[in-house]
Amino acid sequence: MAHEARFAVGPSQVVLLEGDITQQDVDAVVNAANRHLAGGGGVDGAIHRAGGPSIMEETRKRYPQGCPTGEAVITGAGNLPARFVIHAVGPVWRGGSHGERELLAGAYRRSLQLAVENGCRSVAFPALSAGAYGYPAEEAAEVALRTVRAFLEEHGQPQEVRFVLFGETMWRTFVSVARRLWEAKEA
Repeated sequence: MAHEARFAVGPSQVVLLEGDITQQDVDAVVNAANRHLAGGGGVDGAIHRAGGPSIMEETRKRYPQGCPTGEAVITGAGNLPARFVIHAVGPVWRGGSHGERELLAGAYRRSLQLAVENGCRSVAFPALSAGAYGYPAEEAAEVALRTVRAFLEEHGQPQEVRFVLFGETMWRTFVSVARRLWEAKEA
């Protein structure tokens, strides 16, 4: 059974789900892309397999230079239930002293900016950089949730930001961090 938790930020909701990001019926799905936008394993491979070849064709055509770490670009979603795929490039973890926190926050912020600019009311994120890129899960969750919360507080949109997390362990990590952050804010 999939797990779910919800946290309010003004008129918006942050939803933490255990599940498959390729199955999310949202306006935009965020892909954990590499800087070459070349497809890969994990979330990136799953999104390209489910979305079909049109996504890769569009990234090659529109972004031949790829996308810098800490940034994001947007394409159509091919066969996915979403309208868009936002390709966010998080950092590879190198011990935490190479600007990883700022780069990860930048990837989340830019993704949210693209979602708002393209009229998205709902967006689904994976745990950027917390898989193959080796970012420690609890630190990745804290950067993700702090950045999303600050963006929602400032902009009041999108209406719903989902984190679609692979496996119960990652879901529990995000819920634990979210509870701590929301309780600290209310105190």
